[in-house]
Amino acid sequence: MTGTDVDPRTMHHAALGPLLFTVAYEILGSATDADDVVRQCLWESPRCRSEVGSVDGRPHLTAAVVRIAVDALTLRRRAAGDYTGPWLPEPIRFDDDPMTDAGLAEAVSTALLVVLEELEPEARAVYVLREVFGFGADAIAAMLPPTVGDVERIAEQARSLVERRRPRFDPVDRARAAQIVDAFLAAAESGDAETLLTLMTPDVVLTSDSDGKTTAVRRPMCGAPAVMQVLSGFARIGAVLDDYRAEFAMFNGQPGMILYFDGRLQTALTLRVVDGLIDDIYVMRNPDKLGGVEHPRSVTR
Repeated sequence: MTGTDVDPRTMHHAALGPLLFTVAYEILGSATDADDVVRQCLWESPRCRSEVGSVDGRPHLTAAVVRIAVDALTLRRRAAGDYTGPWLPEPIRFDDDPMTDAGLAEAVSTALLVVLEELEPEARAVYVLREVFGFGADAIAAMLPPTVGDVERIAEQARSLVERRRPRFDPVDRARAAQIVDAFLAAAESGDAETLLTLMTPDVVLTSDSDGKTTAVRRPMCGAPAVMQVLSGFARIGAVLDDYRAEFAMFNGQPGMILYFDGRLQTALTLRVVDGLIDDIYVMRNPDKLGGVEHPRSVTR
């Protein structure tokens, strides 16, 4: 390779990387694992390397990512018994306005990814390929073991389950998201319980993911009074830690914030908002899932 030559894998990574990452993230709910899958496909797999120089390697590379992601999800599920407390998907920030593609924003929303965890790995891949990316049964059957007829059956069963459990998704633009977070933080940090209650639904649920590696609520807290007790910690932390700070962010297309104290990033919160009120609070405290939350991601389909 001369100094002017460009590795074709580098060009394909730039062109197809966001799509392949989005497919893998939808199947896995983990940005870290999705990065590993894409890297394995584009840089480490001999079969994938043979496709990067083809005229259109997109279908083959997508199929390879799907197969690797399904295998990775299967392995993670087998080890699920060792996970402490609730599991939540790894939060990501978009580098584009989520309103650009509200359907994709919903597809990668925290709430929907939690629902997708109820599907078996193969069924999840079928659902993602069919419902999110629009692949037909023939194309899916070429990527995965099921026949075309089996793909149709699996897709229908998966769609039925997801539709029964699918939470409502209200798209929120960045300006409105910032207003919601500012109001939430002001009330939480000042200990203004009355105002905070007006920002949440009566049935609001707070779920924390720490895998037992840091202090966190070990089970979902349901109802505004119970959630209020947890949120009272904002006022306490701000009062005793000199380096505490909170920054607005948007995670998975929804309002959110990042909390820093003790010299490092400690928490990422995502707020699911319905009719202007907070209906779910997802608290990511697992340090293994916080490494990439400060860096925007390109998601596409």
